[in-house]
Amino acid sequence: MRAQTDNLLLILLISLLMTACNTVTVIDERKVLNTTDLNDKDSIVLLGRRHSHQHETERDYISCVGANLSDESTAINVIPEHQFIDAMYPYFEASTAPMDISNLVELVQQPTILEKFSDYHIRYLIWIEGNTETIENTGAITCVGGPAGCFGFAMWNDEAIYEAKIWDISQLALSGKISTETQGTSYLPAIILPIPLLASVKADACDGMATQLKQFLK
Repeated sequence: MRAQTDNLLLILLISLLMTACNTVTVIDERKVLNTTDLNDKDSIVLLGRRHSHQHETERDYISCVGANLSDESTAINVIPEHQFIDAMYPYFEASTAPMDISNLVELVQQPTILEKFSDYHIRYLIWIEGNTETIENTGAITCVGGPAGCFGFAMWNDEAIYEAKIWDISQLALSGKISTETQGTSYLPAIILPIPLLASVKADACDGMATQLKQFLK
């Protein structure tokens, strides 16, 4: 009976290897202002929204989008998040950062802030809000000592929802919004050893957001 069950699980594993871990990404863009191409001196800043402790935007997601934007194919000058926040301390800490464009207009009235924005040649300030989370999981894995190892099957669905608000510093206005929603299913079959088949939900959401931002900014 155990051998028959193992064979069935092995067939299931082969099927999953052929079809598993696909993700689906939906992207939506809304332009408010007409954008112009960035020149060689212009820079952008990517910041994650962290005013809510329950749904903080992950720092690795912000870094991923920034790395994709600044690759050799586009050569967009992206100021690292931590560098910008440190230079602007304390105005862009989670508790003091401007929540909307009207707050930014008030902030840049301060000569020191305006000077730092000018020094960095910041053209766009991009706030990204959202996170990746598991929305459903089923199954179980049982592990025992000895040669029996682990046996079972588990699966879960991940969802990554992010929205980028692009602030045009030259006009002190909202230039547009980009939202991405990515879903995918991961599997964990176990025949003696667990074999994770993970959906790249956050990575695909990063790629989708970066690709759309490239089109928006260039």
